[in-house]
Amino acid sequence: MRCLVFPGQGVQRPGMGSELFDLFPEEVEAADAVLGYSIRDLCLHDPDGRLADTRYAQPAVFLVNALDARRLQAEEGGAAEPVACYAGHSLGEYNALVAAGCLDLLSALRLVRARAEAMASVRGGAMSAVAGMAAEDVESALRAARVRNVYVANRNSDRQTVVAGGRDEMAEAAGVLRGAGARAVVPLPVSGPFHTPLMAPAARAFMATLSGQAFAPPAVPVFSGVTAAAFEPARAAALLAAQITAPVEWVRTVRSLRGAGVTRFDEANGSTLTSLLPAIA
Repeated sequence: MRCLVFPGQGVQRPGMGSELFDLFPEEVEAADAVLGYSIRDLCLHDPDGRLADTRYAQPAVFLVNALDARRLQAEEGGAAEPVACYAGHSLGEYNALVAAGCLDLLSALRLVRARAEAMASVRGGAMSAVAGMAAEDVESALRAARVRNVYVANRNSDRQTVVAGGRDEMAEAAGVLRGAGARAVVPLPVSGPFHTPLMAPAARAFMATLSGQAFAPPAVPVFSGVTAAAFEPARAAALLAAQITAPVEWVRTVRSLRGAGVTRFDEANGSTLTSLLPAIA
């Protein structure tokens, strides 16, 4: 059984999507109208370093993910093994919902734009990738050292965890984690403590947008990065708002997908997520 997965914020880079924009001119033009700027110019030339800004990075990654998925579908036709389910890492879950038919492309892009603006409004935090430690060991070390306001934000693999929290507390946490055996603690280029309780104001603001959006039943299952279970359209607003404050449960999601029968993982827009699979037992 085959699953197509979509990466989230962090994979943005100048030049991304260069091979896609001319293939889908109507989608690109419609996206420009929604966003109010040229997505091609943003992705190819990164004016004023905007790809480092959450407000621009999330729509850019979402659209490139979506166009690459359409390219894959067009190239494969009916010859390849059909996709039996979808999943996405944080932002990438919106791509999974589009691919499964829960949302149309432009409705999802509007949600992503609102989500990005809400998340960018929470500042003063930081995130770091912790290499060489499982999430439970990270949590144990932080708890033993009584580090406050630092949380596990992404459970990416058995050997990679992302932590987030207040900027001052994160400096303390880095020292604690290195002392506990982390191979590296690498700061990430983000402005807020994403996927932690500190993002509650953003989740509340975004909930107002989500509450007016209808979600259709998926044509094939989408696995939620919050629950690691099949996405329920009736709970869509609650799940997607919770995604902002809850950790990304990528390890659990991959295990759930394997348990459902997935033996083949393909990825749109790179190999960030599939490269993590060997380190998920």
